[in-house]
Amino acid sequence: MSDATVRQRYDYHVWANTRLFNRLAELPEDIWHAEIRSVFPSISGCFAHIYRFDRLWLAVLEGVPNAEIFPKIPVWQEEAQGRSLEEMRGLFAAVAGDFRSWLREQRDLERPLAIEHPQYGRLETRCADIVDHVVNHGTYHRGNIAAMIRQLGYPGTATDYVFYLMEKSNGADTAAAAE
Repeated sequence: MSDATVRQRYDYHVWANTRLFNRLAELPEDIWHAEIRSVFPSISGCFAHIYRFDRLWLAVLEGVPNAEIFPKIPVWQEEAQGRSLEEMRGLFAAVAGDFRSWLREQRDLERPLAIEHPQYGRLETRCADIVDHVVNHGTYHRGNIAAMIRQLGYPGTATDYVFYLMEKSNGADTAAAAE
């Protein structure tokens, strides 16, 4: 996969998160923290999870040792816990800015990357695979959030990759038409 494709996939991740934040801003404020019987107890809790792991994987890509990453996990969780929609949007903008800065600095996203995990062992992979994982992880949980929005009685918004591509090529908000 080319570096440009990896960067585009990450841009899709940011685009899709932004679409969901925009949709949630149109809905009653109380659904953000509403308790739901679902994969996560609330929409805000699911976003907090995505945020925590976006931060974690960026640290891995930056080469931060596990001894420094693991103590930060509860800090990242605390940063996102109980935040308003707009505060969470700000956290996502910050991690996206950090991620994009890292991506801009990279000259070979296909380069090997070894990840050591105390429970799961060693993984020999590539930086591009981890960026793909971040995007895939976000897509999975955006699906959870879409289901939660529907469970609360509201229509969601289209966040499929194809709508990102269409919007990017047409310069228009084609995903809105697909809702």
